[in-house]
Amino acid sequence: MFAIDGRTRLHDMTRALVDVALGRQKADLVVRNASLVNVNSGEILEKQDVAVKKDRIALVGDAAHTIGRETQVIGADAKYLVPGFIDAHVHIESAMVTATQFARAILPHGTTVAFIDPHEIANVLGLDGVRFFLDESRNLPLKILITFPSCVPAAPDFETTGARIGPAEVEEAMRWSGVVALGEMMNYLGVLSGDPKVHGELAATLKVGRIVEGHAVDLLDKNLAAYAAAGITSCHESTKKLHAMQKLRYGMYAMLREGSAWRDVAETIRAITEEKLDPRHVCLVTDDREPNSILQEGHVDHVARRAIEEGMDPIAAIQMASLNVAEHYECARELGSIAPARYADMLILDKLTKVAVSTVIADGRVVAQNGKLTLEIRLPQYPDFVRKSMRLKSLPTSSDLAIKTKLDRGSVKVRVIGVIPASAYTKCEESEALVRNSQVLANPDEDILKIAVLERHKGTGNTSLGFIKGFQLKEGAVASTVAHDSHNLVVAGTNDRDMLAAVKALVDSRGGMIAVRDEKILAQVPLPIAGLMSDKPVETVSEQIEQLREAWVKLGCTLPSPYMTLSLTTLSVIPEIRITDKGLLDTVHFQFINPVIE
Repeated sequence: MFAIDGRTRLHDMTRALVDVALGRQKADLVVRNASLVNVNSGEILEKQDVAVKKDRIALVGDAAHTIGRETQVIGADAKYLVPGFIDAHVHIESAMVTATQFARAILPHGTTVAFIDPHEIANVLGLDGVRFFLDESRNLPLKILITFPSCVPAAPDFETTGARIGPAEVEEAMRWSGVVALGEMMNYLGVLSGDPKVHGELAATLKVGRIVEGHAVDLLDKNLAAYAAAGITSCHESTKKLHAMQKLRYGMYAMLREGSAWRDVAETIRAITEEKLDPRHVCLVTDDREPNSILQEGHVDHVARRAIEEGMDPIAAIQMASLNVAEHYECARELGSIAPARYADMLILDKLTKVAVSTVIADGRVVAQNGKLTLEIRLPQYPDFVRKSMRLKSLPTSSDLAIKTKLDRGSVKVRVIGVIPASAYTKCEESEALVRNSQVLANPDEDILKIAVLERHKGTGNTSLGFIKGFQLKEGAVASTVAHDSHNLVVAGTNDRDMLAAVKALVDSRGGMIAVRDEKILAQVPLPIAGLMSDKPVETVSEQIEQLREAWVKLGCTLPSPYMTLSLTTLSVIPEIRITDKGLLDTVHFQFINPVIE
């Protein structure tokens, strides 16, 4: 069932691999004299060779008899050889680059396989968006495998998206090569309540023998047991030690996350280091990681390094980043270890505990050395349909941003989205806001900004308004078409003029992120691919994001990754309060509420 387009199928290779192992044929590549981290047996084997034919491993041990005149030989004396790293759960769109640029960024850090959930682009472009990723990934040295989006939209009837996915679409996608699972089931309420659409998607996946990925925020005890009983086998939303412990005890894979903004490893790894639970059902994931974080800190190598820093045994940490993931996705006969018949994805590390990647081998080819790619990845041409996702009914005016009240002047109580630094959660707070000419105003002196969401997929003209606290902006406005998961246009600011200028600039650039002051652009990250991704090199995008971060600071905000926090204010499946194009949403009771308390 497991298949990757463009790679050698094992049944086409068996005789050649046997011949190489026995010396009847010569290997194409041999790595010599390595300290091999054997994730299958949990040990380090000294002075090991690995012989490769095409993109498969033929032999591990003494490979002297497989070396011929044409064999490429790589010496690994005094170095460690580990399997290529596998990201068990990641959204490429969060890196704000296309699959090609994502590959360019993460391959030098040793990630050779990524299980991606493209639910961001699916919310904008539906099945065509998922196919867009599959088509682009086929010729990349990075193996990209799809966990098909399950929650599009994330909260039906509470937001407008560019597409809807249900059981019929899931059933179709499960037949596509490269789709290996159903992506994170965020609608845990639908799972527990027996929602027909949700359980139809689960059935369409399970009946063809595929696995289901989870997203169980704060579920514990009988609720978590019921969630797992639906056939859901993993979750990356553990933020506390107890979360990871219960998932492991219920037979789920606990995915420990270290992204750009959500850094959970220090807390969740304690389920292993303190409670001594078996780590073989633990996987390391990045989930959401920005370009500058990848280029400066790393990718899965960074997560493994963090696990080791928090007391994890290095061999177990490597298992969490390789074999455990492959076993979870039921593809360990192909991926996840350095063993005969597996794909030849290997890393040479200068230091094991520092996870210092010096050489990256993918599909039997050296693709990166010392942090740099050693091969050229062809840049594709992107189709027009991915560039035409901005479909606002019209540009908003000042009247569209007016929050009205019966009072002519004075102050009123308002409900406020309370941002929590370095957290995906929000608090529903109450505050006082000024009223002038029957309009409730932003009050930057009290850290109260106006926030608006404009529907951008179907031209409905939906515009919702509210207030937000925690960004500390003193002036200007910020906006983004990266607005999870519906990805409408979200804008927040101290005044309407700058908010309107930010919206217009994003429409003109076909999407992106922006900071504006006095109706002038301070910094902008154009994202013309579905309003989510750039068509520029990852290094350029990283520079643009750094300029945007600096612009946020100029406006008064010192939060880490504040643009990512802004993008989560619309995420309708995480407590306590969010805003969608249909209104201010209480996500605890799932009901719309008025921003003004009258």
